Parts: sequence; C-alpha cells; structure tokens
Amino acid sequence: MAISFHVRSNSLPSRLHPQAAHVEGQLTRLRSSEEASTSSSSSICKRLDNLQELHEFLEKLIRLPVTQQALSQEQNKKAVEQLLDGSLRILDLCNISKDALSQMKEGLIEIQSILRRKRGDLSREVKKYLASRKSINKTFQKVQKPLKFAQEGESLAVFREAEAVTIALFDSLFSYMSGSNTCGKWSVVSKLMNKKKVTCEAQANEFTRIDSELLSEKTLKMEDVQSLESCIQDLEDGVESLSKALIRYRVSILNSLGN
Repeated sequence: MAISFHVRSNSLPSRLHPQAAHVEGQLTRLRSSEEASTSSSSSICKRLDNLQELHEFLEKLIRLPVTQQALSQEQNKKAVEQLLDGSLRILDLCNISKDALSQMKEGLIEIQSILRRKRGDLSREVKKYLASRKSINKTFQKVQKPLKFAQEGESLAVFREAEAVTIALFDSLFSYMSGSNTCGKWSVVSKLMNKKKVTCEAQANEFTRIDSELLSEKTLKMEDVQSLESCIQDLEDGVESLSKALIRYRVSILNSLGN
C-alpha cells in the first residue's frame, strides 16, 4: 500500500505547538515501524499502542480553538466528512479483528481443555478450529482487497495521515494472522486443510505454527497453544484500546462541528 506522509495543512496549529509536536512524534514513530516491515506480534502490539496514543493526542488537538476553526471552515467540509467516514471504516476493521481473535481464542481454549484433561474429541475440535481459521482468512482477504487510502488534497493533512497509518496497521495485522506475510500466498490454512506440504515452516509465526501442529495432532504442544492464546489476548487488548480511542476521537470531531 503506497501512502504519502509528507503533506501538511496550513489550517492547523503550527508544528511548534506542543500538541501538534506530540502528534508529529507519534506519526514519525509509526512511519518508522511500518517501513521496518517487521512481522511479529510484539511489533504489531507496539504499533497498536502507538496508534492509541496518536488518537488520544489528536483528540486533544481537536479541542484547540484553531483546530475547531479549521474543522468548521467551508472549504474543509468534504475533508471532515471523509474523516468521519474513515473513522467508521476503521472501527469496522476493529470489530472484524476482535471477532476473529475472539473466535480463535475460544477454539484454542477448547483444545487446551482436551489436552489438559486428556479426554474428549480432540480431532473434532481441531477440525472446527482449522475450518474457523479458513473462514476467517477468507474474510480478511475480502476486507484487504479494497483496503486502500485514497483521500486527496491537503486539507486537514495530519488527520488524513493518522487514518493512513491506521489502515496500514490493519493490513499488516490481517496478513500476519492469516500467514500471508510468511508464505507470500494468501491462505496457509487452505494448504493445511488440503494436507499439502507447507514450504515456509522456518518463517512460521504463532498462528501458522499452530495450524501446522494441529494438522498432525501428535506434534501438538500445549505450550505452543498457550503461547498463541497469549498472543491473541495481547492483540485483543490492543485492538480494544485503539477502538475506544477511535470512538472518543470521532465524538470529538462531531462535537467540534456542533460548536
């Protein structure tokens, strides 16, 4: 996803303003982390934390009189409408992420329960989990195809940049959870369900490693299942915190228009 981050708007507070400086600092950190292209749950969680802080800084920026004046200007009307539409779109991505993570965690808890008690139909739960993963990855694929940032113009550029880096994060998150970053193809789970050889085990992340282990139940390790559940919990917490910050950010924009 090619995104330009170098446009600035003269209608917003000067970069010398402390609040604008906080926003700029967070955007710089997020740009750097995205360009690094690291694929790990810890790096994605860190970006989620940074995005939460970014939107908290943006909310404070919105409260400044000069920002409220910029948001109310007629020439910025279309840009503000785009920001509101964009915030809803990102909240939808948050909900898709949370639903997928919750569904996977529920399946892993069932598998752990069977492993711990050493009784129950493990094969049935494994098939359910892998089928769920396949369905989730199809959802990710459908969502990612139109996942582009196409706003034009220079109005309210700092807010547009925030939206762009947030969309980029979800693109990375969906790719990471599906395994498309590791194999260069869309669905690792589709291969596993068809019992085809996976040629990228050395690059497997937490999600794809468990997929591979589940295909051969004899290699399934409790500690790996627990590790993935912990990873999912961290991602859930990060997405939930970002979602709450986005809601507050969106409400602040709406309130500024009512003043």
